[in-house]
Amino acid sequence: MQEIVRTNDPVLVTAIEAVLKGAGIPYQVFDQNMSVMEGSIGILPRRILVPDDQVAQARQLLQDAGFGNELRADAD
Repeated sequence: MQEIVRTNDPVLVTAIEAVLKGAGIPYQVFDQNMSVMEGSIGILPRRILVPDDQVAQARQLLQDAGFGNELRADAD
């Protein structure tokens, strides 16, 4: 799994989830429940990860959907 997006914007996370789900790309959102630890103030970012073999497809899909500015630097 590789991280492709890191954000503390819950609306952005939901939008990216919808794009990935619509394309059939599996993903995981990490740190989504950390608000319990941080006191619900939203300072800890959520991380969206996709399988290694689908990173390029997911990155292109999000770029095409207008989320290019949110993508993490390419790990390659």
